[in-house]
Amino acid sequence: MITLHRHLAAWAYQNAWANHRFLKACAALPQAEFEAARTSFFPSIKATLNHIVTVDWMYADAIERSLAEREPHPDIGSFYEPEVPFARVADLAPAQAAVDRRFIAICESVDGAGLERPVAILRRKGRVEEALHRLLAHVFEHQIHHRGQAHAMLAGTTVAPPQLDEFFCANEADLRAAEFAELGFSEETVWGR
Repeated sequence: MITLHRHLAAWAYQNAWANHRFLKACAALPQAEFEAARTSFFPSIKATLNHIVTVDWMYADAIERSLAEREPHPDIGSFYEPEVPFARVADLAPAQAAVDRRFIAICESVDGAGLERPVAILRRKGRVEEALHRLLAHVFEHQIHHRGQAHAMLAGTTVAPPQLDEFFCANEADLRAAEFAELGFSEETVWGR
């Protein structure tokens, strides 16, 4: 029977894979299309993907501080200065891959009662705490939400959006094998077998 720990780790791998696949497609965009104004929550593919990575930095930092029994970051606003730190996909992709690896490491490092650990963040309303498993679920949903928006925006460009709407179905392993090789993943690392 799969554990919550293994399921969250699988989500971390899935988000890393989806980001890898999506950013590879975005790398084929002319810069003007990457920056072009579009209709969504954020006004461009560039702004949306930068938002994902900066939010990921903030949450990864909060979780890592909690796991190390350190106080929360005193200024989470600093993760968003500048709001759009990457002008090009070529610069953004390695940063996203690095923070995705941080989430994988986090998920692989805790299980059982460790998933109940409170993670503190200093928000405008003061210090708030959230159980680690709930915060990880939030992070993964946040990525899915905004990556989906960017995916829809990509459909309006000269680059076809890649398929992202699967969650590592066993019968589709061959469809991701090349990307797993690029990432150094295997079905065994994802599922812990």
